[in-house]
Amino acid sequence: MIKKFCKKYKLPENTLHELLLHMAEVRFSKGELIISEGERNSNFYLLKKGIWRAYYLTDGTENSLWFAAPGDTAFSSWGYVDSEVSLINIESVNESIAYCISKPELEALFSHSIDMANFGRRIFEREILSIDSSTVAYGTPPTAKERYMTLMEENPELLQDVPLKYLASYLYITPQSLSRIRAGLKKK
Repeated sequence: MIKKFCKKYKLPENTLHELLLHMAEVRFSKGELIISEGERNSNFYLLKKGIWRAYYLTDGTENSLWFAAPGDTAFSSWGYVDSEVSLINIESVNESIAYCISKPELEALFSHSIDMANFGRRIFEREILSIDSSTVAYGTPPTAKERYMTLMEENPELLQDVPLKYLASYLYITPQSLSRIRAGLKKK
């Protein structure tokens, strides 16, 4: 988890250890909401163990937006940036452990260390890139099969730990379509 995190955010390990000294370890049960839609939450989380997912509801249907695995960060953009209520839910898909720090504590660290400040900048750069990547298709939009194959390459741990219905929702397809894609790939 530490190596993945440091590589992803270009953070020296000693700076990560300094950050962890200021964070509290928190545990969540399977299905527990870390952040609820309509809640104000400006905490910043670093996932140590488990899988989290973000989703929103449309007419009672859960629409998965993203997943977080060990070494990933998670927070409500609305709560962290503007102290607004969250428009999404963040749920623990399985038993999980995370590190948590409040926005004021994290921003104090940003102001005392250039490495920490750069880390904060990289978090938001990755957020922007993630949004751009999910909303802009280069050329023709990828097929459901291509999106699934990208998910397999980039986050193979999700395929083992995340229920099929959540993966299908994330890929904007039905669970039945995802089953057909998986069966077709196994034949090859």
